[in-house]
Amino acid sequence: MTTSRPAGAPARDAQLKSVSLRQQAREALRTRIVLGQIEPGQVESVINVASELGVSITPVREAVMDLANLGMVEIIRNRGFRVPVLTDHDLEEIFRLRTMLEVPAMVELAESVDRASVAGFRQLAEQLTGAARVGDLVPFLDLDRQFHLGLLELLGNRRLVAMVGQLRDQARMEGLQKLADQGELTQSGEEHVAIVEAVLSGDAELTAELMRKHLTHSRGIWAGRTEGNG
Repeated sequence: MTTSRPAGAPARDAQLKSVSLRQQAREALRTRIVLGQIEPGQVESVINVASELGVSITPVREAVMDLANLGMVEIIRNRGFRVPVLTDHDLEEIFRLRTMLEVPAMVELAESVDRASVAGFRQLAEQLTGAARVGDLVPFLDLDRQFHLGLLELLGNRRLVAMVGQLRDQARMEGLQKLADQGELTQSGEEHVAIVEAVLSGDAELTAELMRKHLTHSRGIWAGRTEGNG
């Protein structure tokens, strides 16, 4: 899990601290990519990014290599990197894979895992909803990641957590800023509370229904697309 970050969207001139620069650069770039703050298809210079973050080229170059291994960026030799353009078909593939993996996993959680180990996630869901209510996207994304991957970790399947984490990174949440601006992000936060309550109640059918609906946003409003009734 990642640690909580300061409230508010990352400023383009945000300076990084001198601790774990590679990791901080990676997280800063990850957030910008997921939120669509780096234009897909546009070549970005490592030198320029390093200047914006206030660090040397090395940690940024290393961070870019990490993200390339996750499929989040493509390295352009002697030029920098670019974020791949995602089509509706790409989003649909990611949604279907996440549904195949996460819905059954959450059902298993509702049916078998000790409730005490899940109870702490209620508070995390409430914190996430609070961040959504005031439109703080960076902590919202961080808490959302902690919530979903943390619940999956309770099943003890490291490969499942890694695969879902990578799929999350490859998706886009360009629509979050619009939802936050319109005061409509709170509903997405509240869905996390409902999912935790369903798991704690041991209601596998409701857990599956809520989780499937929640994931639908990954190809809809979170990605800045129109959401259907399916």
